[in-house]
Amino acid sequence: MNVLSIQATLSEQVIAAIRTVIGSDQAVLHQPSFNGNEWHYLKECLDSTFVSSVGKFVDRFETDLATFTGAKYTVAVVNGTSALHIALKLAGVQAGDEVLIPALTFVATANAVTYCGATPHFVDSEERTLGVDPIKLRDYLKNHTEQRGGQCVNRETGRIIRAIVPMHTFGHPADLDGIMVVAHDFNLALVEDAAESLGSCYHGQHTGTFGLMGTLSFNGNKTITTGGGGAILTNDSELARHAKHLTTTAKLPHAWEYRHNEIGYNYRMPNINAALGCAQLERLPAMLAAKRELFQRYRASFNDVEGVQLMVEPAKCQSNYWLQTLILDPEQADNRDNLLKATNYAGIMTRPAWVLMHELTQFSDCPRMDLSTAHSLVQRLINIPSSSSLVTRAS
Repeated sequence: MNVLSIQATLSEQVIAAIRTVIGSDQAVLHQPSFNGNEWHYLKECLDSTFVSSVGKFVDRFETDLATFTGAKYTVAVVNGTSALHIALKLAGVQAGDEVLIPALTFVATANAVTYCGATPHFVDSEERTLGVDPIKLRDYLKNHTEQRGGQCVNRETGRIIRAIVPMHTFGHPADLDGIMVVAHDFNLALVEDAAESLGSCYHGQHTGTFGLMGTLSFNGNKTITTGGGGAILTNDSELARHAKHLTTTAKLPHAWEYRHNEIGYNYRMPNINAALGCAQLERLPAMLAAKRELFQRYRASFNDVEGVQLMVEPAKCQSNYWLQTLILDPEQADNRDNLLKATNYAGIMTRPAWVLMHELTQFSDCPRMDLSTAHSLVQRLINIPSSSSLVTRAS
């Protein structure tokens, strides 16, 4: 059998496996679902006229989010990127610093570092979690950094490496135990990019609550959405207070006077977005259950398809299965683009992982370690339709 025949056969098998789960209709990658109190809360918000950054839904959303995640404090903001920007700033990241982030991440992680005037320093991932590889990173830091006055310094650039930002890829928790030990041993602030992992737990504890701070995203394609939106999670009362202050233009409380005591940011989540979020949070447990059921159906459907595996949550972890993910066997890496073309032409929206950060022009000169695993993964990852509503539609 020639190569083209093999490629066609694999594409046909993948399409058939997906169709077995989702039916014959077209399917997007991930779409929101509004089957609860969304319309009711939005109308209540409109009727109140409090649609901007002041209103009861913002406060309620923060309280409900804290209850769900177990974080002591949450601060709701306009998107996940702004949440990460403020978290890094409050973690002490300054202009001229470096911040360790995975090369395999969405561009927002790197962008937020640059908003602080700092430089992203790209690190490798592991196939087991798709997140930062703490064992490989420890060896790299031993050989390329030194401690000066309690700070981790890059020997080559002379810059302080101030923080590390693990990202929980597609909702699968990274190896937080290993990463936390590296952060401690090398004097790095730990800020979690949990944008994709609302509802994911590492050893029973919600992602985003392990580091100094964690950040979430509620973009339209996330597990729940506020349209645009994000949040900062922390267990530190002073960090929470300062985050809320900074994201509300650093305005000092006063009945009528506008006085600001530091450079602030207009990042506060509007009340109308929070109203949507409150309704979505009410339905989150059901949506997570549906996404887990979708994973189980996909796993059964792909069981006999050779050359491809379905990404499974790491041991002792609970993934939200935000995006269901296929991982091609290494010898099938050259078939990725054929699969993407075939599935999309068949009306099944699939997507590759992101372009690795150091391959983007704006980050091409940033420091990086050996990224061999990330390079391998990015050539073999494919996201397939993952909406929670697919379970209802296919039943």
